[in-house]
Amino acid sequence: MPRSVERLIEAFARLPGIGPKTASRLTYHLLRASEGESRELAEALVAVREGTVFCSRCFNITSKEADPCEICGDPSREAGVLCVVEEPLDVLAIERTGSYAGRYHVLHGAISPVEGIGPDDLRIRELIARVDAEGITEVIVATNPTLEGEATAMYLKDAVHNPEVRMTRLARGLPAGGDLEYADARTLSEALQGRREV
Repeated sequence: MPRSVERLIEAFARLPGIGPKTASRLTYHLLRASEGESRELAEALVAVREGTVFCSRCFNITSKEADPCEICGDPSREAGVLCVVEEPLDVLAIERTGSYAGRYHVLHGAISPVEGIGPDDLRIRELIARVDAEGITEVIVATNPTLEGEATAMYLKDAVHNPEVRMTRLARGLPAGGDLEYADARTLSEALQGRREV
């Protein structure tokens, strides 16, 4: 097998949820596809790397031309309410519900000692600075209902030790061990409405 084919299979296999068989199928699909389709994929990959950055305020994904992001720059959103999520995909999931009008803070992961991810590897320092600087009145901890998500929520409760800030957690109703990005809009909407103190 040519080294270029092996390299592409290896690259696909490093993506989350893609095993060796799927990586091989994707590679062979691109080999059979038109040159235009392969080039379009390559150009899209380059464009996403060159044209996107993390928002300087909330760390969600945004274009280089829109920093801070549209949500942070929207004056109609509740400035005093901050929803803390693990990943940018979680922002999309909550936005799909249409039930939340505050702002976000993306941690880019959850505390996981097994994977060597500690509090310093996440955007927790930036969260604490935002709570103090922006007059936040409520922090909604919307981490996934997993062991890592719960550990992160408990850490955040202690880290944001401001008695004037209400700390809430999404209500149950989300499946234990699941990810926010896979929850349907109604489940997420009910979870936001039924949030509780941390």
